Amino acid sequence: MCYRTIQVTFFDRFISMINPIHLREVGVRFTVYFSQVITGGYSIMNYNEAVAKLQRYGQEHLLKYYEELDAQEKEALLVQIESTDFNVIKAGRCPSPRGVITPLEIMTLDKIEASKQHLFEVGIKAIKAGKVGAVLLAGGMGTRLGSDEPKGMYDIGVTRQLYIFECIVNNLMDVVKQTDTWIQLFVMTSEKNNDDTIAFFKKHDFFGYNPEHVAFFVQDMAPTSDTNGKVFLEEKGRISTSPNGNGGWYLSMKKSGMLDIVKTRGIEWLNVFAVDNVLQRTADPVFVGAVIEGNFSAGCKVVRKINPEENIGVLCMEDGKPSIVEYYELTDDMRYEKNDRGEYIYNFGTILNFLFKESELANLLEKELPIHVVERKIPYIDENGNLVKPEQPNGYKYEQHINDMVHMIGSCLPFEVLREHEFAPIKNKEGIDSVETARELLRKNGVIL
Repeated sequence: MCYRTIQVTFFDRFISMINPIHLREVGVRFTVYFSQVITGGYSIMNYNEAVAKLQRYGQEHLLKYYEELDAQEKEALLVQIESTDFNVIKAGRCPSPRGVITPLEIMTLDKIEASKQHLFEVGIKAIKAGKVGAVLLAGGMGTRLGSDEPKGMYDIGVTRQLYIFECIVNNLMDVVKQTDTWIQLFVMTSEKNNDDTIAFFKKHDFFGYNPEHVAFFVQDMAPTSDTNGKVFLEEKGRISTSPNGNGGWYLSMKKSGMLDIVKTRGIEWLNVFAVDNVLQRTADPVFVGAVIEGNFSAGCKVVRKINPEENIGVLCMEDGKPSIVEYYELTDDMRYEKNDRGEYIYNFGTILNFLFKESELANLLEKELPIHVVERKIPYIDENGNLVKPEQPNGYKYEQHINDMVHMIGSCLPFEVLREHEFAPIKNKEGIDSVETARELLRKNGVIL
């Protein structure tokens, strides 16, 4: 027996709800990719070829326990070595310096209000024509909330069950009812939470959403390493990997066949947003209308910062093109710099709600996004074959960030929204940006908990 990735075309509207291993039993209308065990006649990378590849990257240690594995485990490891892109290790260890940072004019609330009705009508027209899709980035787990389940499955209700996924769907349903149009929803999962996420949506009948307009796809993975660039093993026969960051969503959509849906349904705009903001307004007609009317390639929702020290990335210009500077990259001079009106110049933070023109995204496939190195606590197999769970950061994860897509795509509209109506992030169990702070904001917006 051996493993390979194969491409299969079927016909069925329920592809997004079923386990790929059962695809032979039904038909689907687009192409999907999945790993499957097959028999006979197909050769995978052999041991010597794996050694040669690992030697090129200085990662020969990944075969240290090869002889201890059974036949199936050996083949699985060889397949993983063949498919793993070790170039990210080198790319991530040589970050590019930032360019010249300057302020970017924001479309503030007062400017939006002045033309709100017209922008609303432009957005409604695009949504009714089926030109707007939504992409939910939901590959994370609820670890920081004390849960071993996908983050979107976390129950934030008090007197009733109310899940993060449910809040997201409810918000999107507002636009569906407003336009009498189902908006295609793509849900990006990860290897660790894909099956649980799909099962959860099915169990809860998609929270009232039309399952014909929901499709799931799995995010690509990247190897993890120690601080010297040596890739970890998470098991004796498995390389340690982690999701490749929120910037990999579009390439993952392509690899999984999701862009076939985009093309078939005539979707021209993709609204990308994060799972951890329960007040996230998706496919917002005024936002959509403003980006289209202004002839921008992208739009980014922003909120006014609470204070100059708030830990939130800001939208600005870098070498004459829109860019996002993370809070830790801001100098004190930038944090406190003011304009002629006495206002802080870098005073608008991004909330990970982007609208991208799909045709512009297609051009990005020919380019390479920067690889960011993120220090993390990473479990690994030590030289004695024992599993170690470190208490302090011990290695790197390699990620692509959606922020870089903004810079590479050319033009982006910073669109201000009221943070008390659209920004309730859940990143911690207690304290700042926690379950409790999100609950309070939900109550203020009339949501019964």
